[in-house]
Amino acid sequence: MDPPPLDVDVLVVGAGISGIDVACRLAQETDGPTWAVLEARDSVGGTWDLFRYPGVRADSDIYTLGFPFRPWHGPTSIPRGEDILRYVRDTAHEYGVTGRVHHGQRVTRLAWSGDEACWTVTARRSDGVVLTHRARYVYLATGYYAYDSGHVVDLPGREDLAGDLVHPQHWPAGLAVTGRRVVVVGSGATAVTLLPALVEEGAEHVTMLQRSPGYVAALPNTDRLADLARRALPAAAAHHAIRAKNVALGTLSYRLLRRYPEGGRRVLRRRLVARLPDGYPVDTHFAPTYDPWDQRVCVAPDGDLLDALSTDRAEVVTARIDRLVPEGVRLQDGRVLPADLVVTATGLRLLLAGGADVEVDGRAVDLAATHVYRGCMLSDVPNLVLAVGYVNASWTLRADLTARWFLALWRHQDRRGQRVAVPRWDGSGGADRPLLDLSSGYVRRGAHLLPRQGERAPWRVVQSYVHDLVTTRLAPVDDGVLELR
Repeated sequence: MDPPPLDVDVLVVGAGISGIDVACRLAQETDGPTWAVLEARDSVGGTWDLFRYPGVRADSDIYTLGFPFRPWHGPTSIPRGEDILRYVRDTAHEYGVTGRVHHGQRVTRLAWSGDEACWTVTARRSDGVVLTHRARYVYLATGYYAYDSGHVVDLPGREDLAGDLVHPQHWPAGLAVTGRRVVVVGSGATAVTLLPALVEEGAEHVTMLQRSPGYVAALPNTDRLADLARRALPAAAAHHAIRAKNVALGTLSYRLLRRYPEGGRRVLRRRLVARLPDGYPVDTHFAPTYDPWDQRVCVAPDGDLLDALSTDRAEVVTARIDRLVPEGVRLQDGRVLPADLVVTATGLRLLLAGGADVEVDGRAVDLAATHVYRGCMLSDVPNLVLAVGYVNASWTLRADLTARWFLALWRHQDRRGQRVAVPRWDGSGGADRPLLDLSSGYVRRGAHLLPRQGERAPWRVVQSYVHDLVTTRLAPVDDGVLELR
């Protein structure tokens, strides 16, 4: 029998780390709104349930990626994906969220009715059954990546390759790598993760093939101060202290690298030279033409990438591909990289709202034509909140601030008997700017799909947790820009 339609105050879309975060916050509200979670997949976890390639892990520390209300007790600071997934699922269970998640429902349409002051949410199951729900607020915890497929480069000669060709986003279960020669195409976080993991799993040789260099920073995967804090303080206090310390250090390093890029280049280069064998061509493979944090700086926990490159089982090649050939990858300079497994770690695709159509009073909303208010609502779209993380820090830092701000909005409206909140863009926010201030390939490819930001508050998306923490706590909900009725 089909489940009954939902009729709730808040409908959360997505049961990844952002969705579980806001759901746990909702669960802690006394006399709060009614709520439920829709999830397209059959299990909780989002990204950490989807990605199964070898070595998959976070690219930021778990103390800031994790939930501020549930301490992390693991031994590592940058854990593997399976450990993060277990932590997210355990948190959902502990806070009573698991039973409120409705699985196997992909949201395809969001339609707002001003007369009824609510959203009609259409969801489709994998068996084709269409379900229709109602909610006063929709909270999009879908991120801005496409989960169905990543960015796939059409490599000439795909049909000629004698070996396997896979994309990390859809890593085949049971794919053997032992004894194989692997070429990983890409230079981002996924490629940097895959190379040492494939070496560890027994690949005969792994080549990371990149068109241009990227920045890599080796960071320790254990935190002595965290271990000390956990011995000296109660678990919650230790977690908050470690989190605050990591936020401060991350903010400081980001600001220094952005303000003094040449000095930052020298520091990053010097650290690589110290970890790699004498004479290693650091300037060929790890000296980008762009400044640090024009694109994300890749993290190598305990320098695992550099350790692998210090052996004869791994290498980085900076060159352009001509085509795939039966024996591997032929480069434009004529060289052939032998491979019986080619991994296209060529990035992700941007997609807002999980690809759902959005309508307001019968009119289709062009999401790319809207402006982002406080980093979490869209101009002239009522009662729709979205969780978007930082580009220079962990995703959860901003996602949790968004959840807390939303609950403050809810309480404000509940006390006054208000039902609708809609940001009104009148041009006073200044000139349009891209939502994501990065030059990474996936951002350039999909920037036209995302909303815009302005130059001034509350339309400017500031990449600063400290700034957002202060404004979330102190800025009034009724600021004259957010129309409340």
